[in-house]
Amino acid sequence: MAKTELTWGKKTWVMGIINLTPDSFSGDGIYAEADPQQRALAQAEEFIHDGADILDLGAESSRPGAQPVTAEEELKRLLPALLEIKSRGLNALISVDTWKAETADACLEAGADWINDIWGLRADTRLAQVIARHQATVVLMHNRSHSGAVRDLGALGSSYSGSEYADLIPDIMTDLNVSIRIAREAGIAEKRIILDPGIGFGKTVAQNLALINDLKKIKKMGYPLLIGPSRKSFIGQVLNLPVEEREEGTAAAVAIGIAHGADIIRVHHVKLMARVAHMADAIVRK
Repeated sequence: MAKTELTWGKKTWVMGIINLTPDSFSGDGIYAEADPQQRALAQAEEFIHDGADILDLGAESSRPGAQPVTAEEELKRLLPALLEIKSRGLNALISVDTWKAETADACLEAGADWINDIWGLRADTRLAQVIARHQATVVLMHNRSHSGAVRDLGALGSSYSGSEYADLIPDIMTDLNVSIRIAREAGIAEKRIILDPGIGFGKTVAQNLALINDLKKIKKMGYPLLIGPSRKSFIGQVLNLPVEEREEGTAAAVAIGIAHGADIIRVHHVKLMARVAHMADAIVRK
């Protein structure tokens, strides 16, 4: 049976990324493969074996410069894999990475447990009500990125340009409070709200580094905290490395993030990062 609840504070929970897209920035999109449904199942089983507690299924790339897809196309990619994974009764929660109410409704009806919204309930005004009706958990991510504000970094890929902040952490907290208010007003239970400060979205390299170093301030908002630094361009820019060589940089960001209050890490390389989390927990959690 799948897990239904997570307890906070005793360990770091690991979310494995399953990209049902043909154009993921990290090079692990599986939708273009011959049988993406079976590939997603195999990846899910491998992730759980390697230490994943949550599987995050996404079918629309959020990489800088990516083209949006319709809810119809998103569901065409998502539902077969979701139903296949659910049918196996795997011991993990299933999260769906979407900001669209139509997609969320169909996936929650099909058995998904969480909705991971990169726009924090601010892109589709119907989404909060859908999540509340299903009594599902929501990840509210901070995001000030703009689709047209993309920087070409050559061999390092591309990144979102930084947005304007009067004061980085207070501004992030203010924006997250707007998302929290939307969730609460729609009837989403407090215990079903998780915050993601949006590492890599509308932030410069310096801002991303400062954000990881100041996570404790966001943690004081009183909600579980998810971080997703995995393989992102700020790591590539610090280390001058392409996406396929960013695991050590990801591990450093994950370990420091855990030390500063992260409860969940969203990662591509589950086996490696689960080990990093286990070691970090041994050091910082009592």
